[in-house]
Formats: sequence, C-alpha cells, structure tokens
Amino acid sequence: MPVDSSSLPLPAVPAAAAVLVGVILAVVLAVVLVLRRRSRAVPPAPGPRPAGPAVQVAMVRNPVKLGADEAVELVRRACRGAGWPEPLVLETAVEDPGYGQARRALAAGADVVLAAGGDGTVREVARALAGSGTPLGLVPLGTGNLLARALDLPVGRPEAAVAVALHGATRHIDVGRVELENAVTGARHRDVFLVMGGIGVDAEVIAATRDDLKRWVGWLAYSEAGLRLLMRPQRRTRMSVSLDGGAGQARKARTVLFANTGRMPAGIEFIPDARLDDGRLDVVVVSPRSMLGWAWVAGKAVTGYRRDIPVIEYLGSRRVTVSVEDPTATQLDGDVTGEATTVSAWVEPLALGVRVESLPAHGTGRNP
Repeated sequence: MPVDSSSLPLPAVPAAAAVLVGVILAVVLAVVLVLRRRSRAVPPAPGPRPAGPAVQVAMVRNPVKLGADEAVELVRRACRGAGWPEPLVLETAVEDPGYGQARRALAAGADVVLAAGGDGTVREVARALAGSGTPLGLVPLGTGNLLARALDLPVGRPEAAVAVALHGATRHIDVGRVELENAVTGARHRDVFLVMGGIGVDAEVIAATRDDLKRWVGWLAYSEAGLRLLMRPQRRTRMSVSLDGGAGQARKARTVLFANTGRMPAGIEFIPDARLDDGRLDVVVVSPRSMLGWAWVAGKAVTGYRRDIPVIEYLGSRRVTVSVEDPTATQLDGDVTGEATTVSAWVEPLALGVRVESLPAHGTGRNP
C-alpha cells in the first residue's frame, strides 16, 4: 500500500499554498461544469400533453425557495392542459418540513406527489412515500438538488422538470435508512437519505457553509467553507466501521460516507460504480492528513481517475455501522443532522418510485 506523501501537519503547509490549492480546485470545478453543460444539448420543454385518464396531483412546496410560486403556476397550468383536477398544493413549515404534508397527500388519494424545494424537502417527502407505491416527482429549487442531478433531471428549467414529474416514466430506486445515536446525550432518531450521508468533516463543511454565499454562487459555496475548515490543523478521527454486522474495522479518517449514488454537482462521479437501484450502500473512508491530501482527493474526483489512491478506501455492504468515541457531526443529503457517536445505515431496495425522463438501460426500474 503506498504511503500518503501528504502526511505533514497542516501548519507545515504555507497558507499561501493552501489558498493556491483552493483557487486551483475552484477553477477546475468551474471548467468541468462549463464543459459538461456545453457537451449536453438542452432539449426544449415538452408541449401540451393529450388528455388522458384524470390524475390527482399533489405538490409539497417550500414557500421560501426562489421559484416556488412559479412552480405552482406551472403545475396548475399543466394539470389544466391535461384535463386533470386542480392540484392539491401543500406548503412546508419549520415544524414540518414535508413529511406531514406528503402523508396528507397520500390520504387525499394523490396519484403522484411533487416535491418543489431543495434536498431537505425531497428527503422528507420521500420518507413519507417510501413503500407506498405512489411516485415522487421532483421540481428542484435548491442549491444542491442532489437526487435530481443523479437522475439526470432538468435542473434550472422548471417547466421541463414539471413535465417530467407529471408525465415521465417511474423508476424505482433504493432508499437509505439511518439511525443516529448520541451516547453522551442519549438522543436517538431514525431518518432516511436518498443520495449520500456521512459522519465527519463533510458534515462540518455543510454546517459551515454560508447561506448568503449559497444564494449567490450555489453549490460552489461549499468549496469556500471547505477551504476555511481545511486550513485548520488536520486531525483524523478514530472510527470503527462494521459491514453487514461483522466485526468493527478500526480506521483513522476525516469522514466516512455511505452512499446510494456517487454523483455530485457538475456531474462529478465521486463513487463511479454506485447505483441508485443495486440494493447496496457504497461506503467511502476518506483519510487525508493535510491540505495536499485533500488536493489528491479533489483531483481524483474532478478528473474521474479510477485507480485507488491511499487516502480513499471504497467498501460495499447492505448495512454499515460507524462508531466514534466523541460526538461527531453528521449529514444526510446535504442537511446537517446533529452529532452522533454511532451511525447505522442500511438500504431498503427499490422502495421509492421517482418520475424520470427515461428508464436506465440496465433494467425496467420496476419492483421485482
């Protein structure tokens, strides 16, 4: 196993070099994003659909998101054009960010439930719909829009997104389940994720990201927060990683990720072999010791380099348990979910139907 050549503590790395690494990475990310946008032709939004059987549409929207009002009007117009009943529109609230509204939609007999908001809204609506047989339609209005990007849905084109949400094919994907426990406070709760969760510095970066910067530059705001954190002294955490109920494997890591898919903004495939419907979690142990080690991680991500590097370890299982001694930050689909000493994650295969433009070549997307 090669040795991490970036093992010097961060104070040994000049601040100017750290800033330079951050600038280079930001430029590389921007170039990758521009090239990939140019390489993909943007199809026009679909026109009016022919009338068919009446469909009851429900929409759970986050009213504070930019474009939320426009999304409602687009859905109402599309339903009228299809000869369907007026959609049921439900708004999220601080005390109920989407789960309760989605359950109300199911009780009202909705044939499809749309989530108009960010990743948090999508996750809450999906939590309610998982196992129900009612499909989820995505109208992405957030910063990351992680699931929408992973499914190649229209992001930044709300009319096209609404058309797919109402008339697209239904693809069944796995749902990640997680239990978070804090042995210090005694707190314990269960949640879901659709894209990726983690314990460690990834959650710290999300917590440190400035909301005002997210409004200006979108997901690139996470790079600024990451650079601020990575310029501090680097300390890896002792973690125990157990796969499928096996014995814990000791690791020193900065973060452990458990993923349903490895696609990130700008089309970056951080976990190239991960699939949304393969019935397993992809577990990634990330363990750089310095800024240079993080540059190695970033370089692998943006270039698509497929060979193993010493600071990233890829594992796979249906269930993973990560334990740490001290409470450590956690995140699910880009939302901070508090500190935990034990995180147990597992997969519920093909539990959620999601509207997509077309089904993948490897299968029908239907439950077996």
